[in-house]
Amino acid sequence: MNIHEYQAKEILHAHGVNVPAGTMADTPEKAEQIAKELGCARFVVKAQIHAGGRGKGGGIRLANSLEEVRRDAEQMIGMRLVTHQTGPEGKLVKKILIEEAADIKKELYLGIVVDRRSSRPVIMGSEEGGIDIEEVAALHPEKILKETIDIDVGLMPFQARRLAYGLKIPNSLVNQASLLMLRLYNTFVNCDCSLAEINPLAITADDKIIALDAKLSFDDNALFRHQEISALLDEDEENPRELEASKHGLSYVSLNGNIGCLVNGAGLAMATMDLIKLHGGEPANFLDVGGGASAEQVTQAFKIILADEKVKAILVNILGGIMRCDVIAEGIIAAVKEAGIAVPLVVRLEGTNVDIGKKLLTESGLNIISVDGLENAAEKVVAEVAKTSGTPTSVRFAQ
Repeated sequence: MNIHEYQAKEILHAHGVNVPAGTMADTPEKAEQIAKELGCARFVVKAQIHAGGRGKGGGIRLANSLEEVRRDAEQMIGMRLVTHQTGPEGKLVKKILIEEAADIKKELYLGIVVDRRSSRPVIMGSEEGGIDIEEVAALHPEKILKETIDIDVGLMPFQARRLAYGLKIPNSLVNQASLLMLRLYNTFVNCDCSLAEINPLAITADDKIIALDAKLSFDDNALFRHQEISALLDEDEENPRELEASKHGLSYVSLNGNIGCLVNGAGLAMATMDLIKLHGGEPANFLDVGGGASAEQVTQAFKIILADEKVKAILVNILGGIMRCDVIAEGIIAAVKEAGIAVPLVVRLEGTNVDIGKKLLTESGLNIISVDGLENAAEKVVAEVAKTSGTPTSVRFAQ
């Protein structure tokens, strides 16, 4: 789960991390009032969307007066901000953050993520702050400094100081920087974050170290422990199909292809998408109904898939272990009748009660293509899409 910058800064501030004074506004009038209350000479007006690259898209602006704050707010609120992370459709700006501007002397990058290889958190820093850190990591990996953290003891003060020295932070500010790193790590752990990022982390002209930007992402599986964080979810920023899926206990991720996938088990779902790609197709989604889905959940899964207008065919791939094939078949039949599926539907069932499941599909009288074998199913659904679109299939084989 992601949250807005202003929300992330509130959480960091509560953990003792230095952030600029500022407040969220959703109207130009409120923006002007916030600026007046801040009582400073210069302000920053920042669009609040779940995407990076806002500055390049015109979503971050400096203002030197209350009038400029109001003008920028009027222009930003309601605009569709396009960045390299939003895609060409952009994102609608409904909220902005009004902050006191900082007199920046140096910009740095600081972030904490979980390293899958070591199964430990890693704190990273770079002198190349304020720009696309992914580009720095790809072109100049030597500029990314890392400290692997032992989860049993946490980030040690000597590691924080070593990272501070590596970032060429002045000796007089090393203790201040180290303390901020330790507090950022505490935020990461206490809030069950999957990412805690400050970019840029600034050294100001008056020798303060401050988080000018902040991004926090949270482990969805741990949100039951953090009701206060769950309440920060902005549904306007979420994919509506992914949001609907979560309400029904389904794991759904929207993709850019045109073949809908309904599978039980994350590993099988990924293998299914791989085979669709292998045969020249493009999956429209990842959808794992889990090991014990009900017929109702299967029906809801179909509705969510069909809500994507790009979907030209659906592949159902079920390996019945805990989940019985006859239950899936009943769900498929109910979904076809209720949702009125007009696109080709290819079904591959295997496992518990598979013969009963296949019989139910055959005797339903519905236009369902039953296929044996995952390879055949993937090949068939790609062919069905090609048939409806009038384009030949492009089959690729593993080397």
